[in-house]
Amino acid sequence: MTTAPRFDVLAIGNAIVDVMAAADDALLAREGLHKGGMALIDAERATSLYAAMGPAQEISGGSAANTLAGLAGLGCTCAFVGQVADDQLGEVFAHDVRAMGISFTTAARPSEPPTARCLILVTPDGQRTMNTFLGASQFLPASALDASLIRDAAILYLEGYLWDPEEPRAAMRAAIDAARSAGRKVAFTLSDAFVIDRHRSDFLDLIDQGQIDILFANDAEIQSLAQIDSFEGAVAAIADKVPLLVVTRSADGAIAVRNGERFEVAAEPVDKVVDTTGAGDLFAAGFLAGQTQGKDIETSLRMGAIAAAEIISHFGARPTVDLKALTAQKLG
Repeated sequence: MTTAPRFDVLAIGNAIVDVMAAADDALLAREGLHKGGMALIDAERATSLYAAMGPAQEISGGSAANTLAGLAGLGCTCAFVGQVADDQLGEVFAHDVRAMGISFTTAARPSEPPTARCLILVTPDGQRTMNTFLGASQFLPASALDASLIRDAAILYLEGYLWDPEEPRAAMRAAIDAARSAGRKVAFTLSDAFVIDRHRSDFLDLIDQGQIDILFANDAEIQSLAQIDSFEGAVAAIADKVPLLVVTRSADGAIAVRNGERFEVAAEPVDKVVDTTGAGDLFAAGFLAGQTQGKDIETSLRMGAIAAAEIISHFGARPTVDLKALTAQKLG
């Protein structure tokens, strides 16, 4: 008999500190950056780009960790597995995660490379251009996993970004096996079209083998996964293969498809879009919070939209208000 879980969600993802600065289109052009995109960079490029940035602020980030921050703010019990180095940014990341009440017990890596960082340039239209140096995060070994911790979570949440390096990929495969053997659900976020381009066959295999219970994507990602240049066509191609598909569409809201039934929600209005960093991460947080709290699909979608709207109204990918109170107010 399956025992009641201690955690609502356990996430495995990149342990990253975001370094954010305002920028104009001219800077993006000079640096050869694709506006609104995400690129992986090496240590040398991280140094040169940081030198070109204006005044910056450091905020703990990472896609899955951002989602947990939202979940914790919505009253969920959470745990995180990710690799930092034994350095200053590693201490910053660990402190920030634990300060939110999230369990984080992964031992710091004692040697090079340093803790991962994401250099984010935010243009006046709120678009964020991300340049990620993965550093220590790409060396998360399967040995860092605690199978009992995975079995103790109702949902295992995996970040597609972390599928790229070999060691974390093996760790996530082991985590999926542990979660499924314990009768827990597995949620997966596709993260970015460039990740899908590199690992499409792996992701489709996971879906076809019934390893994914909840799949998160945005409109570009679902089309990339299905290799269909049509939103509706891509949704139709993937929805029948996964128990629950959730797709965000920026200003056009979001949809979910479960057992052939489609649900839709409009985007929550915001006075001004300041920074879109973390919008998808917080949407996933709201939706998963709704699901772990027994809400229906429509309510869960609405919770995701509320959390996403809060995050794009300010700099940074971590909530700045009481999400639980905000959601209760918005839902009535």
